[in-house]
Amino acid sequence: MFEVFLDALIDSAKMLPLLLLIYIGIELLEYKYGQKMREKISRAGKAGPAAGAFFGLVPQCGFSVIATTLYTQKLVTLGTLLAVYFATSDEAIPMILSRPDKAQIILPLIGIKIIIALFFGYFIDFFASRYNKKVLRHIEKHEEKECQNYKEEVAHEDRACCGHNIPAEKFDFKEIFLHPLIHTAKVFLFIFVVSFLIGLLFYQIGEDGISKIFFGKSVFQPVLAGLVGLIPNCAASVAITQFYLDGVISFGSTIAGLSAAGGLGLIVLLKENKNFKDTLKIIGLLLLISVFVGILIQQITAVI
Repeated sequence: MFEVFLDALIDSAKMLPLLLLIYIGIELLEYKYGQKMREKISRAGKAGPAAGAFFGLVPQCGFSVIATTLYTQKLVTLGTLLAVYFATSDEAIPMILSRPDKAQIILPLIGIKIIIALFFGYFIDFFASRYNKKVLRHIEKHEEKECQNYKEEVAHEDRACCGHNIPAEKFDFKEIFLHPLIHTAKVFLFIFVVSFLIGLLFYQIGEDGISKIFFGKSVFQPVLAGLVGLIPNCAASVAITQFYLDGVISFGSTIAGLSAAGGLGLIVLLKENKNFKDTLKIIGLLLLISVFVGILIQQITAVI
């Protein structure tokens, strides 16, 4: 038992230096370009799904929160919102980058998530064109000069990952460096707990037992991963990524889980969207499409 604990601790600790550097880099990127990215998304109009797909790739949960806030204020389309959700990978990319031996899966992961976000983002917008016309008119209205004060108020309410403030005008040491340090510590704790539990399962029930718990390579595994992904916390993406890195789940299940992982954006959606049926529709589409693509990829990779 102690050996399992020690192995999990050592493996998790090895990831710490790279994780911290990556999160500092992300924070600096958010500080320098975050406001411009938010403005691009809110002004994208019909090109929203493309903007959402590419900006959603930034590995932090802030953009899912921003996209959700803009959606509840009718400043982005439904396809744009879902494109951001599909593209968002939360903690997955930093975790994989901190494991150089697994870095080769970054490009396939990013490529597939962009394709999902672009295709289904525009596909959904096409069928929601009637509703989107109202949204696009609303966006145009808020692009007028008399709405400048309103837009500044919206921008002022933006929050980055974990809800901390984004310094807009001056360099804030606390926000730029202290937050990545705290965030790295939290993610390290999640990684350690998940790694320890996986090691404990291997120790107690063996590989066959774990395979049964996670439905082996059956179609039910992407369904389970998708449901885990819906948990509105970065722990979900940490668990899914660690399960994949440890060989517990397939690549298709990983895509399903990470595509469904809207992160804190789902909390904002549940809280701020006044139309509960619309919220259920969004969560349903997010889960169904993520699971469908996950099963498809799992079947294709099994044949190959």
